[in-house]
Amino acid sequence: MNIAIVLLLFVVIIAFIFEYINGFHDSANAVATVVSTKALSPRNAIMYAAALDFVGALFGTHVAKTIGVGLVSAESITQLVIFCALLGAVIWNLLTWYFGLPSSSSHALIGGLLGAAVAHAYFQLDKAYELVLRMPSFHLEHPALAAINTSGVYHKVIIPMICSPILGFVVGFLVILVLLEIFHKMRPEVLNKTFRKAQLISSGFLAFSHGSNDAQKTMGIITLSLMTAGVIKGHVFEIPLWVICSCAGTLALGTMTGGWKIIRTMSSKVIKMKPIHGFSVEIASASIILTASHFGFPVSTTHIISTAIMGVGSMVKVSAVKWGVVKKIVVAWVCTIPVCMLLSATFYFLLVKTPLASAGG
Repeated sequence: MNIAIVLLLFVVIIAFIFEYINGFHDSANAVATVVSTKALSPRNAIMYAAALDFVGALFGTHVAKTIGVGLVSAESITQLVIFCALLGAVIWNLLTWYFGLPSSSSHALIGGLLGAAVAHAYFQLDKAYELVLRMPSFHLEHPALAAINTSGVYHKVIIPMICSPILGFVVGFLVILVLLEIFHKMRPEVLNKTFRKAQLISSGFLAFSHGSNDAQKTMGIITLSLMTAGVIKGHVFEIPLWVICSCAGTLALGTMTGGWKIIRTMSSKVIKMKPIHGFSVEIASASIILTASHFGFPVSTTHIISTAIMGVGSMVKVSAVKWGVVKKIVVAWVCTIPVCMLLSATFYFLLVKTPLASAGG
C-alpha cells in the first residue's frame, strides 16, 4: 500500500471523526430546548434528534458542493491540505466541547480549509524550508491569499455568518411575539401542555434541518478528497451515495452520544424556557437553517439557535437572558474561523517536510 493511499485513508477516517464529533458537539442545538422544557427526556430527545438528523442529511447536496468547490482554488487543494483542515477543526471542536462552549463546527471546518489552502499556496511560492520555518513577513496583499475564492467566501460564508445570527434573533423574537399575542388568554397549565406536545413536531423539524446542513459539510470534504486522489474521475462534483449515507449515519451516531456540557449551557444557562419559548426557538431556527441549506449556505446551526434563544428571551424580558454566558459564546464564535485557520496552517507547515508531503502536499 503506497503512501498516497494511506494518506487518503487518513483523510477519510479523520473526516468521519469530525462528523462524529460534530454530532455530539452540535446535538445540543437540536435537543437543548426540548430537554429544557421537559417535553422529552434527555435520552428520548437525543434518540429522536439522531433519527431526524439522519433523515435530514439525505436531502440535498447544495451545501456539500459549496464546501467542495466554492471556497478555495482547485490548485490549492491537496490531500495534505484537506487532512490539516480537518485536524484543525477537530481540535477546535474538542476544545470548545471540553469548555462547554457551543461554537460552530461549520466555521471550524471552513477556517481549517482556508488556513491550510493558504499555507499550501504560500509554501508553493517559497520552497525554501528555512524561510518557511522563520515565518517571514506575511501581509494582506500576499499572493498566497489568492488561494481563497474571495467571492465565494464573501457570499457563501461571511454574509450568512453575519446575517443568520441576526435573523435568528429577529425571527425568534417575532415568533414568540405572535404566539403570545394569540395565546395570552390561555391558562398557563393548558398553554404548557399544548406546547409540550407541539414541541414533538418542532424539535423534529429542527433536528431534520440540522442534518440537512451540518452533515453535508463532511460529504463535501470527503468527495473533494476522493476527487483529488483520482478515485472519482471527471470534473463534475457529485456526491457518491455511499458518502451521503455514511456521513448521515456518522452524524446520527455522534448525536446519540450527546454533548451534555453544551446541552446544559444552551438549555438553562442562557435563559429559563417554557414550552412556548422552546417551540418558538425551534420553529424560528429550523426555518432559517432549511432555507440556508436550500441555497447552499454552510451556516452555523449553533449561531442561529443561540441567537433565536436570545431573541425569545429578550421578548419575555431582557434581563431573562444571561448576557455573561452570551458573551462567552460570542467570543467563541468570533475566534472560530481565525483560530482554525491558524491551527490548520501550523499543521501544514509541520507536516510539509514529512513523507506525507510527497503524497499529498
